[in-house]
Amino acid sequence: MEKNFKASRFNALTNTEEDGLILFNSYTGALADFSKDEKEEVMGYLKNQPGLESSPVKEALIDHGFLVKESADEKKRAEFLHQSLHRTDMLHLILMPTEACNFRCTYCYESFVRGRMDENTTAGVKALVRERIKTLNTLHISWFGGEPLLELDLMEELTTVFQEEARDHNVSYSADISTNGYFLTTEVFHKLLSMDVRQFMITIDGVEAVHDKRRFLIGGGKTFSEIMENLKSAKESTENFDLSIRVNFDEDNLKETEELTQYLKEQFAGDPRFGILFRPVGRWGGEHDEDIPICSHITANEKMWQFTENAIDEKLHMSSMIGGIMNPAGSVCYAAKPNAFVIGANGQLYKCTTALDAEINHVGTLNADGTMNLDYDKLISWVTSGEETDPVCQNCFYRPACQGNHCPWYRALTGDRPCPSEKNNIKKVLKLVWKNSLL
Repeated sequence: MEKNFKASRFNALTNTEEDGLILFNSYTGALADFSKDEKEEVMGYLKNQPGLESSPVKEALIDHGFLVKESADEKKRAEFLHQSLHRTDMLHLILMPTEACNFRCTYCYESFVRGRMDENTTAGVKALVRERIKTLNTLHISWFGGEPLLELDLMEELTTVFQEEARDHNVSYSADISTNGYFLTTEVFHKLLSMDVRQFMITIDGVEAVHDKRRFLIGGGKTFSEIMENLKSAKESTENFDLSIRVNFDEDNLKETEELTQYLKEQFAGDPRFGILFRPVGRWGGEHDEDIPICSHITANEKMWQFTENAIDEKLHMSSMIGGIMNPAGSVCYAAKPNAFVIGANGQLYKCTTALDAEINHVGTLNADGTMNLDYDKLISWVTSGEETDPVCQNCFYRPACQGNHCPWYRALTGDRPCPSEKNNIKKVLKLVWKNSLL
């Protein structure tokens, strides 16, 4: 049995506020903290100092992948992990039951040219799932739009098929939804839970006056009060769910974001089912792209984590999405995964929900019988643009989590490496994940 070990190339570390140590490994997804007293011993093993005997600390480092066998080829391990993205027993469908929306947000990139999913596409989605379910272990549905809750009856109709097929074939089924929250009444919320929707993404861009200037109804009506009543109602539920409150910020609402944190603290502090997620607004191709007062890259990176830390200090939980992003393959965009497709209301197949009008994103069509007409040349450009071709990604400590494909659309547009903010700010993020775990 091999006795010699080395520090994993996929480790990242930082200190706790008590001068302890936080260790993270992007290949195993392990995150561990060690006390100030254990720190010297841990660093000794990681630096392979001679004369150190085996101990429970060393065994823990080995068990969590912080130490690997001297003979281990970690690059080969990462390549093998990358191949797992091509598993055919998993299917992720991002469905647009409608491409219409009741909001007209100032920074939205969608054009809302279509409404409810047509009958041929609905039939095609059902047929696709009924055929593919025979070879699946996992089926995950993401409800997207437009505003998906405009067509709740269609969501129910499709979910009935998904749940029945998953049950009959012993397949794990789960779902999430991105919604503006305006229609998320108590009745609708519990209906969604019964439809196995357990993950929610809802955007609040500031306190009432700020939010209502940015995220308003088609006719200009206010939305903040209605959304907040719905969220408060959800809080009264005894059910388990995971709801991320997303805060999109730019120069227009930057100064008021701390005020929102104080408001959300009063409502949701201490409830781990509600997590907060701060993200900078980008120019994603909408009609008013050039008018959006986006933050500079430096400001966006700084504020994202500053806001997050302030929220945690106020006992608000951090969105579980951040921890998920740091898991193996967790930072890989669904658009880069061969087993994930966006299905538009007219049967158009996409890889990305942002670049809906880009020709390269029109990767095929769904037929009423569930078959797909795919343009494999376009498809390849989405799923093979990362670590396969980028030597810097291949040698990165964050490679197993990101695999060079955090955002294949960004790479296509700019030619630059789409490194996630979590990687670029890893020491800061590790401290925040640790602080969040103490709540």
